[in-house]
Amino acid sequence: MTAELHNWAGNLTYATTDLRHPATVEELCEIVAGSVRVKALGSRHSFNDSADTTGTLVALDRLQGEIELDTDPGTGARIVSVGAGVTHARLGAYLEARGLALHNLASLPHISVAGAIQTGTHGSGVNLGSLAAKVTAFDIVRASGVVETLRRGDDRFEASLVGIGALGIVTNVTLETEPSFQIVQHVHEDLPWAAALPHWADIMAGGYSVSVFTTFVGENTQQILTKRRVDGGRGGGGGATIDLAALGGREAGVAVHPFKGAAASNVTEQLRVAGPWNERLPHFRSDFQPSLGTEIQSEYLVPIDNAVPAIEALRAIGHLIQPLLYVAELRTVAADAGWLSPSYARDSFAVHFTWHQRHPEVLAVLPHVERALAPFNARPHWGKVATLTGVELRRVYPRLDAFALETLRVDPQRRFANAFLERTLFA
Repeated sequence: MTAELHNWAGNLTYATTDLRHPATVEELCEIVAGSVRVKALGSRHSFNDSADTTGTLVALDRLQGEIELDTDPGTGARIVSVGAGVTHARLGAYLEARGLALHNLASLPHISVAGAIQTGTHGSGVNLGSLAAKVTAFDIVRASGVVETLRRGDDRFEASLVGIGALGIVTNVTLETEPSFQIVQHVHEDLPWAAALPHWADIMAGGYSVSVFTTFVGENTQQILTKRRVDGGRGGGGGATIDLAALGGREAGVAVHPFKGAAASNVTEQLRVAGPWNERLPHFRSDFQPSLGTEIQSEYLVPIDNAVPAIEALRAIGHLIQPLLYVAELRTVAADAGWLSPSYARDSFAVHFTWHQRHPEVLAVLPHVERALAPFNARPHWGKVATLTGVELRRVYPRLDAFALETLRVDPQRRFANAFLERTLFA
């Protein structure tokens, strides 16, 4: 009997045991064309059933190939093309060795490039868009088994960029790069909310990338992780660097994990020790088990101007949230153009919850979180756990109906359909 298949955290058992590992794009095309139902698996870092199917699961780990550098003929900028199975850890090391960088990275470098882009994954920085924002082109296997190349400026590029696997299977992605840069990480603990909230915009703009960790209970934030470029380049929007110590934050004297009490051995180096972008922008080191690995994650994005009222709304229900929470991370994301990007057409404030793996209880508390954030038109991250209905999703994702029509156009036989899409896209 074939063993059950699970996602990265183990909170989801896939509905099939039919797992394929194509070694070539041609082999992948044959699998897609010959399947009634098919979905792609990247690093399996989705916490919901968006990549699930009762048909065939296609792992993309063997579709890595050679990473290729080129020059964009239109802009003269250096661009890099990677296979769908390449992780940000591998790509980051490749670029850094050649004096190049990506504009930003997510908290975990372990995730696949294509999967992160398809779900709208992001890092933090008020002037830094999601990981999809720097895509210039990508190849996608459509339901017919034919590969289509979409380039920035094409009519359907923005529709397919963050496609949650509904429009096909991405096999290759081309991204803009920039010159390499060095980062130092500053960690401040226990900054009082009373001091933080009046200066919130300045705090989040106080570095190239800034994350605030909290449980929403008590009078203090837990940690503020400020990542600054050694060369002074800013993702934070300019202006004077705010002094968190003067506001009451205590700068950490030892490395700390975002989860209170967890060992800091797997976090990227802190304490103002400079290092390359690919070893500082992620919170966790690529050679260690990311985070805890036994958790559930949710995330919601609201317009950036609603950050403080959103925090206050969540602090008001902190007593419901905290018992199930490891920690929440508060970040910022600049607007981008992907139709289903959680930061589509608006600069965003993101609230990321890392829950204990107590699935029924998490599902019970999420409606309280979603009601608290509803006045701010909160958009859930497509790879995380949420309970919003299709009607509610259409209210916050203005291009969702247009995306559903595009899905029916490119996949009329519904090869890439699954329970997640029926529940969210076609409900």
